[in-house]
Amino acid sequence: MAKQKYETVIGLETHIQLGTASKAFCGDDARFGGEPNTHISTVSLGHPGTLPVLNRKQIDYALRLSVALGAEVNLTNYFDRKNYFYTDLPKGYQITQDRCPISVGGFVPILLSDGTVKKVRLHHIHMEEDAGKSVHDVFEMHSGVDLNRAGVPLVEVVSEPDLRSAEEVDLFMNALRRLVRWLEISDGNMEQGSMRCDCNVSIRPQGSEELFARCEVKNMNSMRFARRAIEFETQRQIDIVESGGRVRQQTLQFDKNTGSTSPLRDKEDAHDYRYFPDPDLPPVVISAEELARVKAEMPALPWELYERFTTKFGLSAYDATILTEEKTIAFLFLDLTEKHQDYKACANLIINQVRPHLAENETNAVPDFPVQRWAELLDLVKENKVSNSVAKQKLFPAIWEKSDTPVAKLAEKMNLLQDSDADFLADLAEEILAKYPDKVAAYRKGKKGLLGFFMGELMKASKGKANPQEGNAVLREKLGG
Repeated sequence: MAKQKYETVIGLETHIQLGTASKAFCGDDARFGGEPNTHISTVSLGHPGTLPVLNRKQIDYALRLSVALGAEVNLTNYFDRKNYFYTDLPKGYQITQDRCPISVGGFVPILLSDGTVKKVRLHHIHMEEDAGKSVHDVFEMHSGVDLNRAGVPLVEVVSEPDLRSAEEVDLFMNALRRLVRWLEISDGNMEQGSMRCDCNVSIRPQGSEELFARCEVKNMNSMRFARRAIEFETQRQIDIVESGGRVRQQTLQFDKNTGSTSPLRDKEDAHDYRYFPDPDLPPVVISAEELARVKAEMPALPWELYERFTTKFGLSAYDATILTEEKTIAFLFLDLTEKHQDYKACANLIINQVRPHLAENETNAVPDFPVQRWAELLDLVKENKVSNSVAKQKLFPAIWEKSDTPVAKLAEKMNLLQDSDADFLADLAEEILAKYPDKVAAYRKGKKGLLGFFMGELMKASKGKANPQEGNAVLREKLGG
């Protein structure tokens, strides 16, 4: 009952590692992995006299993401230094953007369980570099520091406090991960740290606009853990308020073993970091022409295609969701619909045949042969020349292996074309009915479900070549209706 009295208010700070080959401000390898402290140099270690050099691709990727999310791009933006001391921050400061980030505003659309779309507003997007990583499980008596990640390029997507539950946080993070993969700017791999979020959680009485103090749960790199952390933290704050206490503004850590949060430190404010402009990096200037080019080259986005698939194509929400999970699949579906206008049949082929085949072979690569061949396969099914089950089980796999043979010819060669010859089907039907006189009698006394049995026998006898509609009609005629 106490929980129903309060509303949870959540804002996210999502860190996304950009898929560049080198780090943000030097040429060190930015890839995940490697032996500890091997992807480093005097620049990423912050040695005296070294100077940062901006990675152009980081700007390109951050600009692409800003445009996709409908943010207002600052054509001139700056880098700042965020000063704090920690063992995995070799320079003693982090290069980031504070006063003037690359973009402000924008939104992430999420599809709620009731079918409505909620636009989660963004405060801003800024570029920065990552810190290193403390390692606590290598040495018995000491912690280690791995600086391979130090200087890796990030964008941070900061939302407004528009989220109201752990479920909405899950939807937001999944939508953002799908988008960065769609734009090919990050792999979005949370397990490897390519994407993680800090969750700012607070509560307020239902209907009130006044928030209690917020607490920030740091470095959530798993959606399962993020959900658990938010649910625990929400209840913790409610318990404090209900007992007459006051929630303290703190930075928290989440213990995945206990499912609980615990304080790391009191929450810092901006002045605690002593931000000031980085004197070694000039302003980033984006021309209006470059911004126009990025907008012109932007592909159709997943939520735009979802809307198109459910309205113009008449697909179900489920089908549209599956088809827009990956850009390769979505555009493969679009290519197929240009050659075969039964949109549902196209969707079924992509969802039930193509996607499982790609997953089984652990690839997202589209086969070299033209999509026209799948359209030809669907045409054969639509024209009742090949049954749907035969197309799925036999002809579809053969197309992948023998991409140089015309589909109709391949079906003929494999003896898969359905037989609609009335005399042929009538002879088979008579043989089957003569073989099972007791079942014929039972059917004629009212057990109409036996028609399925007879149809199965007809398909066996014809080795799958009987046209199901024609065969069904012949059997009904022979059985007397």
